[in-house]
Amino acid sequence: MPELDWQDLFAAFALYLVFEGLMPALAPARFRESVRTLADLDDRTLRVIGLASMIGGALLLSWARS
Repeated sequence: MPELDWQDLFAAFALYLVFEGLMPALAPARFRESVRTLADLDDRTLRVIGLASMIGGALLLSWARS
């Protein structure tokens, strides 16, 4: 198993923050509407969305690192 590279971890987190900030910065009204829609979803649906997002991210990371 390769050693953890903290610089890569911090760079990935910084990139995550950039992407997370795009929607509220560019379209705050649409972002607020999206958050309201998410708040109305049941727990199971949110879990499925979260799991799909984690799996998709892990697959994308695996592909990018190969």
